[in-house]
Amino acid sequence: MTAKPAYFNNVAITDELVAQHGLKPDEYDRFEKLIGRTPTLTELGIVSAMWNEHCSYKSSKKWLKTLPITGDRVIQGPGENAGVIDIGDGQAIVFKMESHNHPSFIEPYQGAGTGVGGILRDVFTMGARPIAALNALRFGAPDHPKTRHLVSGVVAGIGGYGNSFGVPTVGGEVNFHDRYNGNILVNAMAVGLADADKIFYSEAKGVGLPVVYLGAKTGRDGIHGATMASAEFDDSIEEKRPTVQVGDPFTEKCLLEACMELMASGAVIAIQDMGAAGLTCSAVEMGAKGGLGVELNLNAVPCREDGMTPYEMMLSESQERMLMVLRPEQEKEAEAIFHKWGLDFAIVGKTTDDLRFRCMWNDEEVANLPIRELGDEAPEYDRPWIEPTVPAALSADDIPAPNDLAEAVVKLMGSPDMASRRWVWEQYDHLIQSNSAQVPGGDAAVVRVKDDGKAIAICTDVTPRYVEADPFEGGKQAVAEVWRNLTAVGAEPIAITDNLNFGNPEKPEIMGTFVKAVQGIGEACNALSFPVVSGNVSLYNETHGKGILPTPAIGGVGLLPDVSRMATLAFKNEGDAIILIGGHGSHLGQSMYLREVLGREQGTPPPVDLEQEKTNGDFVRMKIQKGRTTAVHDISDGGLVAALADMALASGTGCKIELPRDVETHAALFGEDQARYVLTCKPMDAHGLIGAAEDAGISASRIGTVTGSGLIVMGEASISLNKLREAHEGWFPDYMSTAAEVA
Repeated sequence: MTAKPAYFNNVAITDELVAQHGLKPDEYDRFEKLIGRTPTLTELGIVSAMWNEHCSYKSSKKWLKTLPITGDRVIQGPGENAGVIDIGDGQAIVFKMESHNHPSFIEPYQGAGTGVGGILRDVFTMGARPIAALNALRFGAPDHPKTRHLVSGVVAGIGGYGNSFGVPTVGGEVNFHDRYNGNILVNAMAVGLADADKIFYSEAKGVGLPVVYLGAKTGRDGIHGATMASAEFDDSIEEKRPTVQVGDPFTEKCLLEACMELMASGAVIAIQDMGAAGLTCSAVEMGAKGGLGVELNLNAVPCREDGMTPYEMMLSESQERMLMVLRPEQEKEAEAIFHKWGLDFAIVGKTTDDLRFRCMWNDEEVANLPIRELGDEAPEYDRPWIEPTVPAALSADDIPAPNDLAEAVVKLMGSPDMASRRWVWEQYDHLIQSNSAQVPGGDAAVVRVKDDGKAIAICTDVTPRYVEADPFEGGKQAVAEVWRNLTAVGAEPIAITDNLNFGNPEKPEIMGTFVKAVQGIGEACNALSFPVVSGNVSLYNETHGKGILPTPAIGGVGLLPDVSRMATLAFKNEGDAIILIGGHGSHLGQSMYLREVLGREQGTPPPVDLEQEKTNGDFVRMKIQKGRTTAVHDISDGGLVAALADMALASGTGCKIELPRDVETHAALFGEDQARYVLTCKPMDAHGLIGAAEDAGISASRIGTVTGSGLIVMGEASISLNKLREAHEGWFPDYMSTAAEVA
């Protein structure tokens, strides 16, 4: 390709310039043929934004189409700003999860904060008031020199934005692994409540109608943000700092209230958040979905910096902005609402009937592109992939019992991935709005949505070490774990959102991991009637060619008809019977015990029997809703002993456990076999509960009693709750206080 003069600003479109915009030569040639000429610089910027991985899903679209996206409660699946599910009584829940990984590694406070702001806008753009936020965070090894700084900045950014905006942060995850040393993950999830018959969409309708810019002014922050998010990191990472957006949660709160007021007025025809690629993607998507063209007058765009060019305006990812198609007769009313809230309101264009995307500046046409083809003709790849190699399974003989059981349990519960996250969630306001019925620390958060006691449960989960070892089983397990977490509080699991974080899809082994994980997710969603209604794909999470652990984070939502029947994991009464549902553990491959106590990451993850998962979960949920249980906790990381420790620490009361002599004690305690729960009930109800489980084809046995001030196993190992609490609660504060001393 030879250098050719552009039509704007006398900038030559060279191979180097095209590469800087993240387009491969064949992709640029495709674009040039589409428009029949050399593009202007602004047009090159527009297509680089529309055709990058972050916006076009060009490597993942083929596989995303295989996921189940419909169900009895689904009002809106993937394709809009967020998914929508019907929860009855004329109400709907709107939710989505998205990544802000690359920005958060470059500038953790603003990267994480604007990640929260962006996902909140996705929800209230649909007409829903945000009622909860969650996050799924992955950091490098604790001893890596950047990890403490990143943890501190990300947690502060999430809390600073969410707390100021006024949404409770009610749950999430935090994990550490050296595979995230050069590329952390910050996945943000938001949930909103709306009237089911008052959902707002982004499809523009009507010709000659005003296209209105709403919210904050446009600046130079975030230019090329979406392109940066679609590339690997290298030693030039610090040069990418200007691509990180800067957020203002107080402006976002005003934007929420102004949008809610305007939506109630009936003035809104279509509305779209200005997220990735800013004004470009929002305008193109609104027009293309409605089969309309859009003409923008860039001189009318409110800018906070002098001398901004059309190129900068179209690619800016300044925060707290919306684009709307408005009923013209209500223009003055709409303008008054936004000015009342101290926000910009500007008519920046109109809808047209020619299916063109035109941008005018100083009476010059700086962009004229086919609007539908910008999306429809974007590259879509069927990337080569190879079947992942699954490691050999480990036998019981390969994994010895600990020399000191009590010491092993304390070490496990005080390890970085198992220690209490209290230090993190106490920096978030999880009680604002006064609807939080179950706060961080349990299996799932619970938020009331109606005065009559109806509530929703929400959680996020994935086990990346499982996905790394066996992507298919790991994908299944991520969905099953979320399903269990919702079930464990008594909720009916309804739908999920996902955030699929992987490395470079151009590497066949990475693409193979992605494909098998998506297939596993799809199989689990089908088996559990748990459709995917929204989500995000984040690829190229690599630095110097070293990728992250594959991390397909799953966010789930469930429904509780009566919050008074909600289960919690804390032991309730001295003398309560402890029941194990799902059988004794035996699988120690890829377990936390193997990694944290024995220092090995080996073997295969536990297989997931989805039929048994559903049978066991439905039984547990039924018993919760009938009031037959006093406490419930699912068994996951760390196995049975970790679940018992969680329950004891949450209550301050210990337990005595007796296991059959014919099982391997350490495998029964630490095994991470799936489809299992610990529940407690009144002693008089234990026999009937076990009998009912066995009648349903479910393994159930009484393994102990709630009593004392420690964990006593087989009358031998005795673990003081005080010692356990010191290890479990102490790791995070000790780690971060060391950070303060170092700083």
